[in-house]
Amino acid sequence: MKITGVEAIHLRAEDPLIELFDGSYDDCVLVVTTDEGVTGIGETESMAPAIQAIVRGPSAHNHARSLSAVLVGADPSDPVELWQRMYESTDYVGRRGLMMHAIGGVDLALWDLHGKILGKPVHELIGGAKRERVPAYGTIYPMAQSPEEVRIQVAAGQAKNLRNFKFAADPWWLDDLTLTGRLLMAAREQAGPDAHIIVDAALSYRTAEQGLCLFPIYRDAGIWFLEAPLPLDDVEGHLEMSRHGIATGVGDLGLTSVREFTEMMDHGGASICQPDISQVGGFTGILQIAAAAYARGKRVITHGYKTNIEIAANLHFLAAQPNVEPLEFSLSHSPLRWHTTNEQIVVEEDGTVRVPQGPGLGVTLNQETIERYRFRQ
Repeated sequence: MKITGVEAIHLRAEDPLIELFDGSYDDCVLVVTTDEGVTGIGETESMAPAIQAIVRGPSAHNHARSLSAVLVGADPSDPVELWQRMYESTDYVGRRGLMMHAIGGVDLALWDLHGKILGKPVHELIGGAKRERVPAYGTIYPMAQSPEEVRIQVAAGQAKNLRNFKFAADPWWLDDLTLTGRLLMAAREQAGPDAHIIVDAALSYRTAEQGLCLFPIYRDAGIWFLEAPLPLDDVEGHLEMSRHGIATGVGDLGLTSVREFTEMMDHGGASICQPDISQVGGFTGILQIAAAAYARGKRVITHGYKTNIEIAANLHFLAAQPNVEPLEFSLSHSPLRWHTTNEQIVVEEDGTVRVPQGPGLGVTLNQETIERYRFRQ
C-alpha cells in the first residue's frame, strides 16, 4: 500500500462568535489517501490556509519540503517513522509552531489510517487501553455576565450529563472582581460542592501580579486548577503564579514541542501539561510529552476544542495512559463541533465518555458537513 495524497480541507462556519477566541468555527481537516482506497483523517487547531500551503507545497529544498512531497509514495505502515521523516524534511522552517500544527494533523490521519489497515483502534497501537470510559468536563465559553445566566449555562451542561466544568476567562474578569466572584460562586452552587471547576485564563493576564488579583476568588470558588495563566514566553511569571497554592496547567495555547513543555515544567512551575494533540505533532508528539511529564511526576490533561475528530483522538490517548485524567468536552455552539463526523460522541449518565472501539480513530467524516462548510476563496 502506498500513500497517494494528502489534503488539507478548510472548514468555516460564519458566525458572530467567530471573532471570539473560539477555534471551533474555523477548522482544518487532514485527509490521507492510499492506492487501495483506505483513508485516514485528522484535524488541527491552526490557520487553515497556512496548513494548506505547508501540505501542498511546492518544496523549497530538501529541508523545507511540503508534507505531500514527503509522504506521497510512502508506505503508511509506520506512523512514527513517517513523523520523523516529516520533522527532518521541514526542520529548516519548522521544528515548532505552524509546521508542528501541520505535522500534528497529518499524524492523526496517519494513525487513523494505520489502525484501519490493521483493523484495530488507535489506543491498542499506543500501549493498550487501561479503561473503556474517560471522565469528562464541559468547557463553557464565553461565560455569561450574570449569576442567573451562568447557572443556566452550567445547567445546560448538566443536561448533557456533565458533572465538571471549565470556564474560559476574558479580560473583563479583571474589571469588576466582585462580579467575577459572584459568577464563579454561581457556577459552584449550580455544579455542586463535589464538582471540579477549572478556570482557563486564556492568556487574559499580562503579568503574574495581574493574575494573582483573582486568586482569592479562585480559592473561594474551589478552583481545581488554573489553565494558561500568562503569555507562554513569561516562564518566570508562570513560576511565580505556581507558588500561590493553585496548580497551573500550560501548553494548550501555543506550546508545540516536548522541549517547550520541559522548560515549563523545569523552570515555570507547571504541574499539569495540557497539550493540544493536533498542535504538538499528533499521537507521536504527545507521547513524547507524556513521557517527559511522567518522568517528572507531572500530569497530562489534554486540550481539545475542535470537533469529534480531536475528541476521539484525545479519548484514545487518555485511555492508554497510566492515570485517569479528564476529557475536555467542548460545549461550543458551532455546527462544526457537532456535525463534522457521522458519529456522535456523548457523555454517559455517569459523566464519562466511551472510548471508540472501531478501527483507527473510530470516527468518519460527514461529507454533507464537509461540502456545506468547505471554505472556498
